[in-house]
Amino acid sequence: MRLVLACLSLVLLLTVAAGAETRIFIVDSDDGYGVNRCLATGASCGVAVASAYCRSQAFAEARSFRKVALTDVTASLPEKPSCRGTCNDLVAIECTR
Repeated sequence: MRLVLACLSLVLLLTVAAGAETRIFIVDSDDGYGVNRCLATGASCGVAVASAYCRSQAFAEARSFRKVALTDVTASLPEKPSCRGTCNDLVAIECTR
């Protein structure tokens, strides 16, 4: 009986975990959320900024965030003028519901 309950619990747990929706947003570091100060530089305020960004996109929380190179992005991005001197960093924020 305990084995059956343990198996059912495991199946239920895996079903709920598989149903969690996640999405990765690619954010320009000068978008106004403080990404340039917190996420792109690795400052301690990064968790709060990433979570605030996810909530603004109707997600519950940030699962992870990291700096990404433009060459790592495979989807199309809006066109920007070519960089002169320095380019803005891109940050990937993974949000969950």
